Order: sequence, then structure tokens, then C-alpha cells
Amino acid sequence: METPLVTTEMAEAYQRDGVVLVKGLWKDWVDVIRAGIERNMAEPGPYAAENLKPGEGGRFFDDYCNWSRIPEFSEVIRNSDVAEVAARLMGSDTVQVFHDHVLVKEPGTSKPTPWHQDGPYYFVEGRQTVSFWSPVDPVREASLRCVAGSHLWEKEVLPTRWLSEENFYPDPETYMPVPDPDAEGMRILEWAMEPGDAVAFDFRTLHGARGNLTSTRRRAFSLRLVGADARYVERPGRTSPPFPGHGMQPGARLREDWFPYLKRGAV
Repeated sequence: METPLVTTEMAEAYQRDGVVLVKGLWKDWVDVIRAGIERNMAEPGPYAAENLKPGEGGRFFDDYCNWSRIPEFSEVIRNSDVAEVAARLMGSDTVQVFHDHVLVKEPGTSKPTPWHQDGPYYFVEGRQTVSFWSPVDPVREASLRCVAGSHLWEKEVLPTRWLSEENFYPDPETYMPVPDPDAEGMRILEWAMEPGDAVAFDFRTLHGARGNLTSTRRRAFSLRLVGADARYVERPGRTSPPFPGHGMQPGARLREDWFPYLKRGAV
């Protein structure tokens, strides 16, 4: 069944390519999200990071896992159409919150967001996952870039730390090296975007972004959701986000009190 924002063709493209553009997902929520981002930057959480080395121009701020303490984010997550859109794209009658993420590149920030897959950083596995990346500023050159079909690769891409560029886990041989999609001629999908548009992509989709060399800000809000087949999995080290003290065992569904249902099917 189609929703007003997701056609059958879009759902099929999401399954095939691991990424699709959802026009106007949060067009009625842009001011609310902007206010939430400003609150987040003024009151950063424990995971907030500045992702530039000394001497690099601009500012690249990111922070995550703040939706439960920032009312603007909670309002958007619970009251927008995002759960129905996620269910349609994932092919799941269950939608659960995983976490939120804010990424801000101020004007003159040349540093790109490195190519990476989100999945290897997380302690969740499943075929029904979706991340929404939505700018609240018009975006052209600094848009998100995704490699079509990379969510179907047999081997995950090596996760690294953005600032130090070190390996995230102690067993890099179990992952494939980070590729160079431009040099290797991979099919890269990217779109010019208006505030409230969203790129929806699978946790395993390889993605990155150019720096922001424009004269305007590039503020983006991301929301990560999981479907019915998502399960907790142990990683060989501290995950990102870590969620310390979660108490879950391998193979378990994510605990509902920490990761609430936005849409509940047969569980």
C-alpha cells in the first residue's frame, strides 16, 4: 500500500539501491527541527564531537542520542509521518526508534564526511533498517552521497574513527577496506535538496558527503529506525552509539523502554 510520500517505485528502488529521496518528508517540521538543532548545539550531550583537526577551517559538529531530552526532536519523531514512511520503505509492520543524529557543517568547512557504512558501528543487525538524513538548509554541493547497491555487499566496510582515522575495532581483517567510490567508478546517488527533504538509506549503504565550501550553513537532522527483524548483536569493541548498561543479549529485540515503538506489528 502506497503512502502519500512513498510510491511503489520508491519502495522498490529502496530495496534495490539501498537509498531513495523522500521529497518533503519534514517540510512542515523544518522550523521545529531547526530549533532542536540550535538547542542541541547550545546544550550538547555526552557524545558531542568537533570533527576538525587543528588548522582545519570551519566547524563540523555532530551529536547523537538526544531525542529524549530535546522536545523538538521528540515531537518530530512521534508526530510526523516518518513511521509510516519507514514502514513502507523497510517492508516492515514494526518501526522502532534507534537514535537521532545532528550533523552541522558551518560555512567554509572543507572536510568531507568520510565514506562509511553505519551498520558496522551499531550493535543492531537486520535487513529492515532505515536512516533519514534531512537538511534544514538548501543543499547542493554538500548533499549526502550514497553508493547504490552497497547495502547488498557480502562484506561490511571497515569502520574507522572520523577524527583520528584509526580502526574502530581490533579485527580489521574481517572487514573490507574503505573503497574510493569516485575512483572506482561506483554508481553514486546524490540530490540537490530543499529543507525538509530527506535521503532515506539502509544502515549498510556506503555514504559520505563533501565539505561545505558555500557561504551558508549545512545543518542536518538524521533519524535511525529499525524494523521487525532487527536484533541485538555483539561487536568486538565499544559501539557507536554505545548505550552503556543496556543489558541485552545477542539475538534479542531492542529493549522497548530505551528504543520505543512508533508502529507495532506482530511481535
